[in-house]
Formats: sequence, C-alpha cells, structure tokens
Amino acid sequence: MAKYVAAIDQGTTSTRCMIFNHSGEPVGAHQLEHEQIYPKPGWVEHDPLEIWARTQDVVKGALKQAGLTVADLAAVGVTNQRETTVVWDKNTGKPYYNAIVWQDTRTDKICKDLEGGIGQNRFREKVGLPLATYFSGPKVKWMLENVEGLREAAEKGDAIFGNIDTWVIWNLTGAHVTDVTNASRTMLMNLNTLDWDDEILNIMGIPKSMLPAVKPSSAVYGYTKADGPFGGVIPVAGDLGDQQAATVGQACFSPGEAKNTYGTGCFMILNTGTKIVPSKSGLLTTLCYKFGDEPAVYALEGSIAITGALVQWLRDNLDFFDFSPHIEDYAKSVEDNGGVYFVPAFSGLFAPYWRSDARGVIAGLTRYVKKGHIARAALEATAYQTREVLDAMNNDSGVPLTALKVDGGMVYNDTLMQFQADVLDVPVVRPKVAETTALGAAYAAGLAVGFWKNTDEMRENWGIDKTWEPAADSNASTELYAQWKKAVTRTFDWVE
Repeated sequence: MAKYVAAIDQGTTSTRCMIFNHSGEPVGAHQLEHEQIYPKPGWVEHDPLEIWARTQDVVKGALKQAGLTVADLAAVGVTNQRETTVVWDKNTGKPYYNAIVWQDTRTDKICKDLEGGIGQNRFREKVGLPLATYFSGPKVKWMLENVEGLREAAEKGDAIFGNIDTWVIWNLTGAHVTDVTNASRTMLMNLNTLDWDDEILNIMGIPKSMLPAVKPSSAVYGYTKADGPFGGVIPVAGDLGDQQAATVGQACFSPGEAKNTYGTGCFMILNTGTKIVPSKSGLLTTLCYKFGDEPAVYALEGSIAITGALVQWLRDNLDFFDFSPHIEDYAKSVEDNGGVYFVPAFSGLFAPYWRSDARGVIAGLTRYVKKGHIARAALEATAYQTREVLDAMNNDSGVPLTALKVDGGMVYNDTLMQFQADVLDVPVVRPKVAETTALGAAYAAGLAVGFWKNTDEMRENWGIDKTWEPAADSNASTELYAQWKKAVTRTFDWVE
C-alpha cells in the first residue's frame, strides 16, 4: 500500500521535489536552482530544457533521500511559477524559444495596443485580469510575431503552448493539459465557462490548437513514463499554480480565509467561495482551485512582483552579502530604516497599481545612511507592499482580515515577520509546514486518488508553528506607511 505522495514544485528560481506522508509532513526533499537569463533590460527568460533536467534530478534526489521507490507513492502533483510561457514542438519536444518569465516586461507595447481604445480593463469582465505584461497570452502573441517560423508551425498544429505546469506534465506523461488555476493566468480563459475564450484568441491572433486541455486541479491527467525520473508508472493527479497550491496547503478552504506567500514575489490570496468577485481596488479575480467534479472555487489575489527577488538582487547584483539570510543581520544592526524607503518596481508595479511605467527607487538617502539601513528598507518593502494589497482586499471583500497565514522562504526572517505584523496591525501566523506550495500540490494529487478522502482531513493536518503579534508602540502602520506611499509615487512615469 502506497504511503506517500510526491510533489514537484517548479518555481521561479529553483525546482524542488518533496514527498509527504498522510499527516502532511515532509519525509524527503531535493532542490536545485536554475539560471536566470536577462537578454535585455526588462527581459527575463528561463531555459525550459534546463528546467526539465532539474526536475528529473530533484525527483531522483528526493526519492533517494527518503529511501523510497515509485512503489511507495500513490500519486504525484505539480505546482509551478505561473504565467511563465513555453512554446514547443509537439513532435520533437524542443522549445522554439526560451521560456518568457512572468516578470518579463517586453510585451508592454502589445498590451497597450490590445487596449484598443477601451483601456486596461478591456477583457477584465471575462478573465478577471487587467491587460498587463504579467500574463501569458501577450507573451504567446509576442513569440508568434517574433520567433522565426513559429507562426507557420502553430498554424500547422505542430507548435503547442503551456505555462510551466503544462511543460512538466507533458514531459512526465505526454499529456497536453493544464488546470483551471493556471489557465486563469493566461488572459485567455473565461472565468464563467472555465474554457478558452474564442473572441480573445481571435483578437490576440493565437490559434486554439496551441492550447492545452483545461482540467480540474485534482484529477488524473496521465501516468508517468516507465523510463522517466520516477523509475516507474504512477498517476500525475494534481496541478495548481504555485500561489493557489499554497492556499490549498494552508487549508484555506472556507470563504474569507487568506494566505500570503513570501517567495520571489509576494502573493496574497483570499478564498471567495464559488462566487466570482470583481475587484474595484486593483486586485485580480482568479481561480482558487477546482477539485474533481465539485464546483470551482474563486479567489481575489494581490500580486507583488519583487520581494524575495530584492534580497537576491542585493546578493547577486550588488554583492551586499554572500547568503540571503545575512540580510537580517545587517537589518538588525540598525534601530530603524534611517528614513530610507526602497520601492522595488523592477518590473513595474503590480497590485494594486498595475503601472508598467514604474521603475525601482531608493528614496530618502542622506549621508547618515549605512548598509544596515538599506538592508532594513529592503525587508520593509515586502511588508509595505503586503499592506497595500491587504487594504485593497479589505475594500473589495468588505471583511477585515483578523490574522494573516504566511508561508514561503522569507517567513523564517523574524525581523520581517514582526515588522509585517506591526505594519498590518494584525497577528501573522506561520504553520508547522511552511512549504505549503508543494504540500498543496500533494494534497490535490492525493485527493484525486483517494489518499486523502476530503478537505477535512487536510485541515486537520494544519498546525501553528509561530505567531507574531503587532507591537503596541509601533508607528509602522501609520507614519512609516504614509512615507512609503509617498515613495511609491516617485516610481511613476519613469518609462515613456
């Protein structure tokens, strides 16, 4: 009897495989980084073949670390960096171009042209998203217009598209599929029908034959190839975009429950139940999950492009420190931010502004400022951006959040989490298993094959590891936050 479920978590900077038992506890894991490719300012790419190679390596590594074989696994789930776009030849498996990453801004002009005199919200009623460089549809359009021979291959039916989930599942099983959560990030899926929208495809000039079949987030899509990385045949039965996977991993199964994931970017998702809630405050209306034949569950999302990536930028581009966790030591070497505010609009500003003309600024510099102040301002930027999203969420939902469930790599930074509680003025709660993205993918896969019977079993697995309460004497949610809002205005209108 299989006692475990595996999850492949293909993220923006790394790929990992984790194996979980029935209690939702990790029993094995392996993780590898992949190259970030920056061909021009604002362009961000990944090599899809490198990602597939890393995927195979981490699967084998996790099985080895756990001392398990494919016979011990009931199923495998996949979760992924969303909106990152791959187009490949269905006959050879060879990509026509590098994957264009969600942070990439090259489609800025395409998005402007697609407004068609109507504006950024032209398709919003159907897809829940503003026209922005973030999403996959305009990236596919860019490839069709700029990659030699691709338009012809697409018309012939040879070129197929997918976000990274589709690419990984295709390589594992040969099935060309995606789930509703990933499809909802393309600008091509209608939120009501949960299928591709012919009118938008025609406007963008994307042949429907390129697109994967849209499936539930928990369903058997196919079986791993016997000679693949698992070394045998098991069902691939879960597929969720990374932020939706974290929402499932945090057991946010009731309307009004929310989580915030601190990764490359920061993503807050609020479960709104089976109701589509349009946003008036700059949030995205998106899919939360769909389990088998049950009704789809929707969500409001606040997406922030740069949080953990700012720490990585300080480490790699400026040689500020050797290891990312060292930022906390520098931040703790000073009492406050010294008047410095760091707005990391490297890819423009996402929620709630959607300003692709914005670029990063450090405001408030004086001769007094030291390295520690810059480090602290970089951490604080994550907390302020989260506050902006939470304010928007409270406005849209009409339900003030009483506590924030958090997960992802940065939640082990105590300085940041305490400041986050201060700036939000609500408690911040970290669960026992903080790698909730992989756990959510495992839950979706396990649910499809009966490993977990229902969401109640998953909810029972969730437990608190640590809570940060807001400090009574903090001015973070008032004066400091007002200064941050002022700094944000300095980023506008930078790009013509």
